[in-house]
Amino acid sequence: MVDDRGVARCGWATSTVDYIAYHDDEWGVAVHGETRLYERMTLEAFQSGLSWLTILRKREGFRSAFAGFDADTVATFGEGDFERLMADPSIVRNRLKIRAAITNAQAVVRLRDLGGLDELMWSFAPAEGCRPRTLADVRATSTESKALATTLKSNGFVFVGPTTMYAAMQACGLVNDHLAGCHRGGG
Repeated sequence: MVDDRGVARCGWATSTVDYIAYHDDEWGVAVHGETRLYERMTLEAFQSGLSWLTILRKREGFRSAFAGFDADTVATFGEGDFERLMADPSIVRNRLKIRAAITNAQAVVRLRDLGGLDELMWSFAPAEGCRPRTLADVRATSTESKALATTLKSNGFVFVGPTTMYAAMQACGLVNDHLAGCHRGGG
């Protein structure tokens, strides 16, 4: 879709200023580093079944509630922290997803002995493929996202299914799913 200034964007990114900013500044940009990747994985897990807009608008609340997504800190969260999170209106209060964020922080810490989250995730980045032409061409999963999900689960991660991991791969720039013609995707 082309806006009134002649800027072409992916169709999903045009309904609100939040989506426009996220699309133009973040979505599909290469993300590296344990903290940033853990944050993105966690937010994608919380988004499951909800609007991404809900997560975007609560992102600062999530950052505050989860100690800036510092895996060492979140990995030590106990029952008191869990109850604090369940009472925090600045985040999505879902018992399973909050427990998953804590479990996954513990897995992130353990993963350091195997090269770390950054190395692991980026090892599943596919070779450049065909860019989608329409929203209907955008996949929900890929061979790589299925393999990444399986590997993460075998390393103690939860709430990391193939669809959630494909969304994380899109968000973190492992795949380029900007539609052909979009100003962010080239070509």
